[in-house]
Amino acid sequence: MNPICRQTCCGDAILSPIGRCNESSRHFQIEPFTSSGRRPVNCGESRSDWRDRAMRIQIGCSYLLVFCATQLAVGAEPPDPISARLASTPANSRPISFVRDVAPALTKAGCNAGACHGSFQGRGGFRLSLLGFDPEFDHEVLSKASRSRRVVPTAPESSLLLTKPVGEVPHGGGRRITRDSEVFAILRDWQLAGMPSASNSELTAIKLTAQPSELVLMPNQSQTIVVQATFADGETRDVTAWALFDARESHIAEISRTGKVTAIRAGKTAVMVRYLGQVATVNVAVPFSAEPVAIEFPPANFLDELVLAEWQRMRVPPAPLASDDEFLRRVMLDLIGTLPTPDEVRAFATDKAADKRAKVIDSLLARPEYVDYWAMRWGDLLRSHRRYLGDKGLASFTGWVRQSLRDNKPLDVMTRELLTAQGNLYANGAVGYFFIDEKVEDLAETTAQIFLGVRMQCTRCHHHPQEVWSQDDYWGLAAFFTRLESKDSGAYGSRFGGPRSLRVAAKPNPNRPLAIAVAPKAFHEPLPTTDPAADPRVWLAEWMTRADNPYFARNMANRLWAALFGRGLVDPVDDLRATNPAAMPAALDRLARELSDHKFDAKHLLRTICNSRVYQLAGELQPTRDPDGQLCTHRVPRRLTAEVLLDAVSQVTGVPEAFDGQPLGTRAIALADPSFPSNFLMTFGRPLRNNACDCARGGNPDLSQALHLVNSATLHQKVISDTGRLATLLKANKPEAEIFEELYLATLSRRPHADELAAIDELMREAPSRPEGLQDLLWTLLNSSEFVFNH
Repeated sequence: MNPICRQTCCGDAILSPIGRCNESSRHFQIEPFTSSGRRPVNCGESRSDWRDRAMRIQIGCSYLLVFCATQLAVGAEPPDPISARLASTPANSRPISFVRDVAPALTKAGCNAGACHGSFQGRGGFRLSLLGFDPEFDHEVLSKASRSRRVVPTAPESSLLLTKPVGEVPHGGGRRITRDSEVFAILRDWQLAGMPSASNSELTAIKLTAQPSELVLMPNQSQTIVVQATFADGETRDVTAWALFDARESHIAEISRTGKVTAIRAGKTAVMVRYLGQVATVNVAVPFSAEPVAIEFPPANFLDELVLAEWQRMRVPPAPLASDDEFLRRVMLDLIGTLPTPDEVRAFATDKAADKRAKVIDSLLARPEYVDYWAMRWGDLLRSHRRYLGDKGLASFTGWVRQSLRDNKPLDVMTRELLTAQGNLYANGAVGYFFIDEKVEDLAETTAQIFLGVRMQCTRCHHHPQEVWSQDDYWGLAAFFTRLESKDSGAYGSRFGGPRSLRVAAKPNPNRPLAIAVAPKAFHEPLPTTDPAADPRVWLAEWMTRADNPYFARNMANRLWAALFGRGLVDPVDDLRATNPAAMPAALDRLARELSDHKFDAKHLLRTICNSRVYQLAGELQPTRDPDGQLCTHRVPRRLTAEVLLDAVSQVTGVPEAFDGQPLGTRAIALADPSFPSNFLMTFGRPLRNNACDCARGGNPDLSQALHLVNSATLHQKVISDTGRLATLLKANKPEAEIFEELYLATLSRRPHADELAAIDELMREAPSRPEGLQDLLWTLLNSSEFVFNH
């Protein structure tokens, strides 16, 4: 064995190449980095942490890793150079493998991507499995389909498999590879070897690892990821050259095709690594400062301690604590969807008790508006609507949700009741869940998304490109619902008002077929066969809500957090997966455990979060720290939801909104479904409740909303109403200073500032009349960002 390179580092090692390489393209490169994710350094640097140093040596398509073991004192120079020696057995002496060589090569070239031949319909009459998830299918298509027209084992360089991607024959996908590329060599060698198929032991990689798993880089620093796959026969290969990489937030850090991560600006992101149906994640942190920052932040509870640790790691200080006025407005909007009244603002401001914030949180959780507001949120999630359930069915279903909230029913109990419901819809409102989605496919998707935070839609047709879930997992979950049978009561059933009922049959319902015949299983965990006659949904519900279930508690904790902060610790809130890690994983794990330890008491977790100093931080309209809001260093303003905003306008003006068929004074948050016509609610993003995605509710401000507030006849009539708040104040002959204060307290939950009072005085002087001047003031306040946003 002859030395292949010498470079200053620690220790000595014999290196064995991993994977096949094109001999003519071999080259050698040494790149030092730290196993703990610290920045790369140049060999020969004097550093106290050389014991963590590693060498990544690139040999063509092979990547070899050596970790230094020698411990050095601070300031000491590295010892003798490392001698990296290549083992005598060349890598390309191994028999070529379809699974381990050909499938990854096709994936790297993009041939089996969703936009190319990996789409469900294929391209140009040629279809491969998406990202090579089904090697057996791909081998059959390449070697035998269309009378083997794509391959020429005796002269592979003239085969369509090679002449099309190199651009020598017209190809809809354009030129994908070159003749001197590794992909070309692999596809050529595979044909020359007789197109061997996959053996059972190599059908899949059983483990994928990416090193380092955690990266901390400053802007403009780079580091390369090393990816290894372990197969069922025990072989481990470096597959960095054949893995696919994707950075979630590419504005924070970008990733090259070869796995090189480059930090762009401060923040947190994750790099997803894919190879042969397996995924791995590398978390990337880009601190906000090159030096540690001093943070004055006395924690109020465990949540503050965990978040503080993350701020210290990211070197970013938090905003100061919110004022009493800010806090009261925020917590009332977040917990009960209601603005504080002027009297409530005054009372809170004059309360000198040290625990007054904790007391107001407790009082809000006990108010009837809590039921109205959270029933609306659950209604959005469960998509309760009369188009699915009818008027009486909707009343029964909504009544069950509201009573559950009124009783503070534990979330696990509520979930089990919902998923195992059967009987008459009018007698058991929870049954309505199975009439909103009646197809087993839809039930599988919405159940996973609502209660587990897992999006399974992709796996209806193919392996999930960002997760480990397959079609078997999808249809295994759907199989839990195949025995459900529903019927209408009476000769004409629910069309004419009769109730619908649901029962569990002894055998699968022929009207609920599965595209793939599989036994019920929940994410690789099969249904026990102890009692074939038992309702399989009971086991599913118990499995979902078990204390050791890795999804349910984290999903519910994440949803409650998102309701208070406007963004989940995992974002999107209904997309929990390994390749979409939480911004602050320790905080989410601890919140999930807190929820589970307290018997899934939603009010307890809401109370815990609201009592934290993290929740009570001041907002910043134009934040310079943590602009993405990942680390909760400040309150990120968000527009009030449609129903809350309309109720706020009605409350401020003193003129209730009228809804068809509802008593005057019915609040928008108390409406059972979105079937009540309202141009205001539609403009501001009231969801139609036709899908379970959290994105269904429009939350971003847009031009139509601004124009609606400026030109709305509804808003104008409320402002000038003879029976409204302003008219009442004028009739009482209140002094202008008191009226100014009352309007500010009613809209912004604070008193006007000195500069605002000066502007108001000028407004009143220029107004044609006193009432018109005050109407202009109220209209201006209702159109202000401070009113329209929760901050």
